[in-house]
Amino acid sequence: MLLCDIGNTSYHFLDGEKDYKKDVKSFDASCMKETIYYISVNSEVNATLKTLPNWINLSAFIDKEQYYETMGIDRVVAVEALSNSVIVDAGSAITVDIVREGLFEGGFIYPGVDAMQKTYLNISPALHYSFNFDLDLDIMPKNSQDAISYGFLKTLYSEVMSHKLSVVLTGGNANELHKIFKDAIIDERLIFNGMKKIIKKAKLC
Repeated sequence: MLLCDIGNTSYHFLDGEKDYKKDVKSFDASCMKETIYYISVNSEVNATLKTLPNWINLSAFIDKEQYYETMGIDRVVAVEALSNSVIVDAGSAITVDIVREGLFEGGFIYPGVDAMQKTYLNISPALHYSFNFDLDLDIMPKNSQDAISYGFLKTLYSEVMSHKLSVVLTGGNANELHKIFKDAIIDERLIFNGMKKIIKKAKLC
């Protein structure tokens, strides 16, 4: 089974246990002849793939009634993968989605690590620090780096933990956030696991 998660910059393939990426600008999707199950947030790529019958868009097989219209397909598929969890996808933005007993309860979007660091820098060059992910969130900070880190991380941590569910981390900054969410599970293939579940439910193969 060949799966593909398409973003704004890359095609991310999973072929069995092997995953690899191709650049959106240079990759020719028509060169692939096998059946490929995909999701995509890239409107230009979507237009191309509609003309290729071997590329199967999994978004057509999702019951979208429990989701809101503008919710990204990557978030939807992550929710489809789990039954009782808070999903924290730490990418360019940090998305947090709550799924309880298989139902999506809602979620929120938070600035990503890089974006938040730039926000502090835009306020003042004196606030130009990297975040301290080793910070003890039970102790009030007494220096600028920790004060900035606390303001960002404590807010996120408190909201996520308030839902009293297991936490699943994914995305590029998952390892950094794991220092804060020490009991969380890191699942780098969460999207692909959701895609597999959708395929199985729809009996596509």
